[in-house]
Amino acid sequence: MRFIATILGLCLLLSASTAHADWRQFRGPEGNGYVEGNENLPIELSQETMAWKVALPGRGLGSPIIVGDRVFVTAASGPEQKQLHVLCFDNADGSLLWQRNFWATGRTMCHNKTCVAAPTPASDGQHLYALWSSNDLICLDLEGNLIWTRGLTLDYPNASNSLGMASSPIVVGDTLVAQIENDSESFAAGFDLATGANKWKIDRPKAANWTSPVPMKSGEQLVVALQSSEGILGVLPATGSEIFEFDKGAATIPSSAADGDTLFIPSNGLTAIKPSENGEKPTELWNESAQRPGTSSPLITDDRVYTLNSAGVLSAADLNSGERLWRARLKGPFAGSPVASDNHHLYIFNEQGVGQCVDLSDPEGKIVSEIELGETILGTPSLSDNALYIRSDGHLWKFAQKK
Repeated sequence: MRFIATILGLCLLLSASTAHADWRQFRGPEGNGYVEGNENLPIELSQETMAWKVALPGRGLGSPIIVGDRVFVTAASGPEQKQLHVLCFDNADGSLLWQRNFWATGRTMCHNKTCVAAPTPASDGQHLYALWSSNDLICLDLEGNLIWTRGLTLDYPNASNSLGMASSPIVVGDTLVAQIENDSESFAAGFDLATGANKWKIDRPKAANWTSPVPMKSGEQLVVALQSSEGILGVLPATGSEIFEFDKGAATIPSSAADGDTLFIPSNGLTAIKPSENGEKPTELWNESAQRPGTSSPLITDDRVYTLNSAGVLSAADLNSGERLWRARLKGPFAGSPVASDNHHLYIFNEQGVGQCVDLSDPEGKIVSEIELGETILGTPSLSDNALYIRSDGHLWKFAQKK
């Protein structure tokens, strides 16, 4: 009986951990817009399912991240966006737990549409790692205490572009991986989580690039896919050692998405590749020129890959063949990317602040609910603990079923 009770306890623990999986980086745990669990996410986006709304002190495109019972966002304020903010809110009621402010040490110039707080922060569950377009990189613990800071512009003075930086860092193992890619001093680096020191640094193509690194598998190894206009470079997160290369070019705004050891790249439409375990070129599984993402990155869920083009058309394709299954026109335009979970619905907010929930089990991708938030939204939603989070320049919202 004790053995059975132990097994049941483990099953309940695993079930709970799945239902309450944290959203610790851009586009979720796997960087593909999907997270397991959250079957009770609200399908009806409305005032009735709006759990709370809180004001933010400045602009930001970066998504909120959720660690346990806390929600974190970054922002930038002031005439030149030189004031950098990190904010921590209570997940239950949206109350502000703490706020930390810093001054930018690098360039804060950027296009009017974007802003200095464009990258999404990342967490290892114990610390928060925040990067801004000014190339200021800051580590805090979850109570807001400063652990270390790097002014990357001080080390690499020409690492910037006139439109602003937007790539989001990710935590892979004991390394923080970031792409500081631009048309001058372009590089990618792995930073030690404890100290912020470089573990490795590699030169990258000198071209403006707003894509984010993506974690994936290559055989038994965990690899980070670095995307640029030249294609994909797969590296080991701890050392930066090259594992594979795809050299047929790729987009510089929508990022790739991975499903295990298969990578779906915005390249000549959408291209699926699988790295070789013997060091040879990756195997190209399929290419579909009609599945061309616009600004939004691909979403992977339920053996399907979803792309959203510049005309606001959502396409569902078979994950294994690339064959299109259905198309649906949403209300665009979109700057952020869609997300989904095990409730078989997709969530996306357009630039005018209209949130849309799409039934992915419907053969035509039916929109089942909409909400107008009345503010410009350029970011990507986040999901955790059966709740949806979205931010604008001015506010952060949480949607959840009433208990």
